[in-house]
Amino acid sequence: MGKVSIGVNLEFVRHQDKSMEWGVEKAAEQGYEYVEPMVHWGRELLSEAGYFHSVSMLDDPYRVKRACEKAGVKLSGLSAHTPLCKPEISTEYLKQAIRFAAECGAPVVNTDEGPKTPWSTIDEDHVLMRYVLMEASLVAEPRGILIGIEPHQQYSKTPEGLDRIFKLVKSKSIGINFDTGNSYLAGSDPIKWLKRVLKNLVHLHAKDISIEQSTAQRGKVSGTPVGCACGDGVVDWRKVVELCRQCSRDIVLSVECGTVDQAERSIKHLKQVIKDVG
Repeated sequence: MGKVSIGVNLEFVRHQDKSMEWGVEKAAEQGYEYVEPMVHWGRELLSEAGYFHSVSMLDDPYRVKRACEKAGVKLSGLSAHTPLCKPEISTEYLKQAIRFAAECGAPVVNTDEGPKTPWSTIDEDHVLMRYVLMEASLVAEPRGILIGIEPHQQYSKTPEGLDRIFKLVKSKSIGINFDTGNSYLAGSDPIKWLKRVLKNLVHLHAKDISIEQSTAQRGKVSGTPVGCACGDGVVDWRKVVELCRQCSRDIVLSVECGTVDQAERSIKHLKQVIKDVG
């Protein structure tokens, strides 16, 4: 039986115009045990000025490590989403994210297939994704880093589609980063889907969906950047925690919400759920 812990994706501070370090400190202040920073390639004006939480992979990975050590939190993973269907972007990006994760101490790198080109076929896209995942797995395996494939885009929006991507490359480094909100909005039952991927689960995005968003978007989109506060929406968090407890490995529920206030409500709700499940 695995341990279930609570973390937060640093997107909860993206509207605060603050740095990664500020976000890590805020997460610790709210009682989060884990954080999931976002990384990017190259240089970006807002993050360089300290007005955005994303970290350049050209920076020293110890910048992230030191920020977490100072705040007293751990890394659940890195948000390193890159379009697997576009190998000219994703191959080197994902490999660099894996090396960055190994050095800063993040056990998982999360990604998805991303938007595809308009001219490639379904079969061609899966060949392209296989190429990227094979190259990434060869970097991840010797470093002990896990690649979490997330349901988010055109192919992974169904259980069958996510299964097909997961099975493209047979590697102990490839697993599933399940997203409760994306799976719900795409039209599936997130609890049934979570059961299906449980043996391959390496990380979980704890994303709740409000009744308003559900009414407007369910079945029309394949995902959403962030959700509402956990407990304010449609996801049955007790069942999520009960299932994650059945995992052979420890799982972090990495909250994906859009504001500091939502993050504070989320951790209070999830802590109570975990306590009630026992």
